[in-house]
Amino acid sequence: MEQIERARERLENVQGVKPILGGLRTISLGSWQAALKRRSSVHHYAMRLESMLPWLLPHLEAHGSLLSRARALLSPALARLADRDPASEETSRPSQVKVLVIGSERGLCGRFNSAAADQLDAYLRAESVAGSTIEVLVLGSRAQRILKRRGYEPTAAGTISMTTLPPPALPFDLARRWLGAYEDRQLDRVDVIYNRYRGTGAYEPTIIALIPPQLPTDEQPSHRQPPGPGPGDPLGRLPAESGRTTYPPIVDTDPLSLYAAVLEQSVAVRLYGILLDSAAAEHSTRFQLMESATQNADRLIEELTLAIQTARRQAITQEMQELAAGAGLLGRQ
Repeated sequence: MEQIERARERLENVQGVKPILGGLRTISLGSWQAALKRRSSVHHYAMRLESMLPWLLPHLEAHGSLLSRARALLSPALARLADRDPASEETSRPSQVKVLVIGSERGLCGRFNSAAADQLDAYLRAESVAGSTIEVLVLGSRAQRILKRRGYEPTAAGTISMTTLPPPALPFDLARRWLGAYEDRQLDRVDVIYNRYRGTGAYEPTIIALIPPQLPTDEQPSHRQPPGPGPGDPLGRLPAESGRTTYPPIVDTDPLSLYAAVLEQSVAVRLYGILLDSAAAEHSTRFQLMESATQNADRLIEELTLAIQTARRQAITQEMQELAAGAGLLGRQ
């Protein structure tokens, strides 16, 4: 009877935990799908935003004074336009680098935060050889806890919402402050360490260079010669992928201010996409773990139910044998 009682208690505990696992699985699934949907929208917006830069660069190139005023915001592509070699800049001081580690606010996601911390370890070992001055920032209470256990003291830490997607205000505020420090030459580089979403329950620790901002590559439309009128099209209309006809944009404002605004938006949107990518990886991992835990709970319930039934049959058989022996029906052979 004692064995049956212990099995019954375990069965009740598992049956009580199973609805919690199911609830966490459902929440993780919803958050995972929402992060993927938002990430896709942000990606399309970022592509549209960056497509404006090839049209702005010729206006900056045509005015040397604008390029000199934009010196602090120059990327490698613009630096080539200004005949400025970034490698020839002052090298007497070590590079001022910020590295942002993105983790999670909640647990139940396996080695999600430890994987980001491992990537930070490798990153700092490589940067120590280069002699850079590094400032570590972290988003996510769980990641912050792991980093402190490893002896790191982040100079700044932030939280991530446990139930909703990351707010857009956070990356826009960070991008504005970092670009301001970069313009004032108080900051040379910003790198981001996070777990990149790779599919259901799969992620890859990744390092992304966020600042200096990157301009379109040579594979994109040339910034020196914007597309002009096509053959037989004096209005300069451009074919669109959807089959509709679009027109080249008209730059009717200060090119430098517009360039700076687009650049700031581009950096902020890219950081927001990274946050959403990390959120998708986190919720996907949690969903997979909760799915496995639910299956294990079902299997354990089945095993405990079978054990209780077997023990009960054995107890009934033993009791019948004792009654039969007491009535003298056994032991005469």
